[in-house]
Amino acid sequence: MGDRAFGPLMLFFALPNILPMPPGASGILGLPLIILATQLMLGRKPWLPRIIARRSISRADLILMLDRAGNWLTTAEKLLKPRLTILVGPPAERVIGALCLILAIILALPIPFGNIPPAFAICLFCLGILERDGAWVIAGFLAFMASITVVAGVLFAILNGAILVINAVFN
Repeated sequence: MGDRAFGPLMLFFALPNILPMPPGASGILGLPLIILATQLMLGRKPWLPRIIARRSISRADLILMLDRAGNWLTTAEKLLKPRLTILVGPPAERVIGALCLILAIILALPIPFGNIPPAFAICLFCLGILERDGAWVIAGFLAFMASITVVAGVLFAILNGAILVINAVFN
C-alpha cells in the first residue's frame, strides 16, 4: 500500500478503542499507534517492532470487531472521496502525524473515559489519509480539538476531586 499504509494500520489499532474495551486495552493498542504516528510525523515508512508485528488476532475476535464497527465503516466508505488533497499531501501528513501522536499518547494513558474521543479523531484522520480526503482530515482536526477539550475536562475534574479529598483529610 506504500505511503497509504498508515491509514489502515492506524485504523486497525484505533478502531477498537471507540468501542467499550476492558481496562488496559487502550494502553496496549496505544503503543503501536504511538510508534506509527511518530513515523508518519517523521515522514518514514510504516514499521512495527517484531514483538507487535508478529502478534495476531483470532479470526473470531476480528469478525466481532468488524461486526461492531461494520455499520460505521460502511457509512464512512460511502462518504469518502478524494478532495482537498492538499490536506493529505506529504507536508500535511507530518502535521497529521504530530496530532495523531498527541492523541495516541492520550489514548495510551489510563484516563477514565479518555480513550474514545482520541480514538475517534485518529480514525477520522486515518480515513482521510486512506482515501486522500481532506474533508475527513478537517473532521479529524475538529475531533482532535474536541478530544483535547474533553480529556482536559476529565483531568481537571479528577485533579479537583483529588484536591478536595486531600483538603478533607488534612482539615
